[in-house]
Amino acid sequence: MINRDLASEVIRAATQVPAITLTGPRQSGKTTLCRALFPEHSYRSLEAPDDRAFATEDPRAFLAQFPDGAIMDEVQRVPGLLSYLQGIIDADPTPGRWILTGSQNLSLLESVGQSLAGRTEVLHLLPLTWDEITRFDPHPATLEEALFSGSYPRIFDLNLDPVRWLRSYVATYIERDVRTISNVGDLVTFQRFVELCAGRSGQLLNYSALAGDCGVSQPTAKAWLSILETSFIAFRLPALHANLRKRLVKMPKLYFYDSGLVCWLLGIREAAQLRSHPLRGPIFETWVVSEIVKHRANRGDSRGLSFYRDRSGAEVDLIIDKPEGRTLLEVKSAATPRSSMFRGAERVRRHFPDPAQLDVDVVYGGEELQQRSTGRLVPWRKVRWVADPACVM
Repeated sequence: MINRDLASEVIRAATQVPAITLTGPRQSGKTTLCRALFPEHSYRSLEAPDDRAFATEDPRAFLAQFPDGAIMDEVQRVPGLLSYLQGIIDADPTPGRWILTGSQNLSLLESVGQSLAGRTEVLHLLPLTWDEITRFDPHPATLEEALFSGSYPRIFDLNLDPVRWLRSYVATYIERDVRTISNVGDLVTFQRFVELCAGRSGQLLNYSALAGDCGVSQPTAKAWLSILETSFIAFRLPALHANLRKRLVKMPKLYFYDSGLVCWLLGIREAAQLRSHPLRGPIFETWVVSEIVKHRANRGDSRGLSFYRDRSGAEVDLIIDKPEGRTLLEVKSAATPRSSMFRGAERVRRHFPDPAQLDVDVVYGGEELQQRSTGRLVPWRKVRWVADPACVM
């Protein structure tokens, strides 16, 4: 097991609150991290039918097994258990006794909000960042390999073929979660919907077009996208809302958390295909934006990200709010540095009332870090430098 960047946040929370709720997609490493950080805690998985039945039928007796607390995996499978846990925590609010994990964000947070408000801290463990991936040996050597392999830990921990593992992941986890979260009657059409969403990662989310291409209604498309968000497969990036005297596009953009999953859903079966694939740019943008999201989640912060696009065509891929100001981020998959890479961000920069206070970064597919008068050109391997304000040249 490698060290996970979120570990320090989990340990900090364990010194301050009685319970920690750790959410994230299946196979992101939640159980491994919790058992490594809290080896003295008892462990139960509510995925196991016998433990789930015990917790459902006699929650008081189930929890009485753990006088010193425990790690409870996939706790959303028995949401009523949290009401009983509330009383136990109130009787003994010792920090760090209860570690709860779950892979269905919406249902878990609803249960936690109702029963454990003020008693738990919620953290998100997403798939690996690039820095975490490089702690494995071997790890991808090129940008194409990084995009193709994605960021699920088991692929690197066991040196598995991404195609085979992701095929199993889609069949085992996405389809099972669909049955658990919602009564989707047509799994074949839902699979087609997921593939269409993958083809739109990094693009504006147009429900009407998505629903039409899939042959379902708009309400169905919205409900199915909520399933992908609940399972930490995809997320929406909001448009910037600001009074800039410009007609801003309000439609969100759609992204997947994992570029490898996008590649598999698009039928990409070799990393070399990405050198000339027509969706290389959006796939790279998906990888970069998800990296920023993961880095911020590992600091316990999931806010402050948006994008800019107005009706005149000015746009920038990502706006990052930081304590010291804002960064306008452009993503370019080309490996050769060019001044034109800054053109879009510079155009948007002039639309703000204080352009001098805005930093401009361009993450590109090359290897050289450059500081130019217009902004910073950041190689893909150093994407963390954009997310972390402590990183300088």
